Amino acid sequence: MSPPDSVRVKLLFFAKSRELAGLTCTDDFVVPHAEIRCSDLLDLICNRFNLSIIRNNVILAHNEQYCDDLSETIRIRNGDELAVIPPISGG
Repeated sequence: MSPPDSVRVKLLFFAKSRELAGLTCTDDFVVPHAEIRCSDLLDLICNRFNLSIIRNNVILAHNEQYCDDLSETIRIRNGDELAVIPPISGG
């Protein structure tokens, strides 16, 4: 049973994060609190999906808005979308 203030979100993985997570692209994910600091949220995702080796090189987005300040607290609702975006290489 989920904690009473937990929320279920759609989690999207791109490029290297998708490869490390072993998923095709998306997964449902339960966030334990509706209000959470971005850095804590990123830690939860990285620990759950084997992304620790790229933790310091990814960008987290909430409903298509980058979480620029990881010390910021955000409010998440059921059905929101979170994206894990690793650095893009190329030239």
